[in-house]
Amino acid sequence: MTELALLKVGAVLLLAIAALLAVFVTARDPGSLPYRYWSLYEAYLNRKLRQMFLATHGRLIIWTQVIAAAACSGLGLLFQQRLLYLALLPIAAGPALYLEQLRQRRVRAIEAKIDGFVLTLANALKATPSIGNALAYTQPLLAPPLDVEVGLALKEMRLGNTVEQAMLGMAGRIRSMQLDAALSGMLIGRQVGGDLPKILEKTAETLREMARLQGVVRSKTAEGKAQLVVLAVFPALILLLFDTVSRGYFDPLARSVVGWAVIAISVALWVASLLMARKVLAVDI
Repeated sequence: MTELALLKVGAVLLLAIAALLAVFVTARDPGSLPYRYWSLYEAYLNRKLRQMFLATHGRLIIWTQVIAAAACSGLGLLFQQRLLYLALLPIAAGPALYLEQLRQRRVRAIEAKIDGFVLTLANALKATPSIGNALAYTQPLLAPPLDVEVGLALKEMRLGNTVEQAMLGMAGRIRSMQLDAALSGMLIGRQVGGDLPKILEKTAETLREMARLQGVVRSKTAEGKAQLVVLAVFPALILLLFDTVSRGYFDPLARSVVGWAVIAISVALWVASLLMARKVLAVDI
């Protein structure tokens, strides 16, 4: 390795270290704007992790992102590769998107068991009039992750929360429309009186029909969602391809007012097409 290359590597390392120190210093000052955003993002990650009962701390994820972003920027500056800078976007948005994907996967796993949970609860209520006791009988029969959520609700009731508070807390953690419907039927039937097991059996039947209809909707809109992904990603890939094959191909657009106007109109039309496609595919039952 030549002296010039060594100097270049040293300069990049010093720049990366300086950037990390700057982030560390500003993030520790309670009066700074980065500290406030850091705290909000850390609280968001910790809330997501607690909802899924993961032991990882949000601060560890943030520091991993900062180090990965510094390394990616340093490598891009060292090797003069613009494509490396594109990795900053998944580094910045990756953890939040991954946690949301995990949450949605967990919600789908819970929704697949809700009708069985409601039927089991209805059968338990035929043996005992207490919802708390019925939930305690039902919880060992449930599959994960629903058994964990019901177990947490039972712990809250043992600590003094009412049944309504425990059920509303579980609904707030999971955020599932089907679970909200099941718990609403249970709580309303408990308050107004009547044959609660019959109400729950009817609720389970309704939930099964909703699940069937949602499956039909998903199968009909799957192709459209795939086209939406292509519409979102394809323009960026085309830009990268042209810029890689012929450096400076789009430079004339950035040298005039007309070129910038064309860029702005193109981006606006692209964003509008994505929003319109999302609205068309947002089919609700």
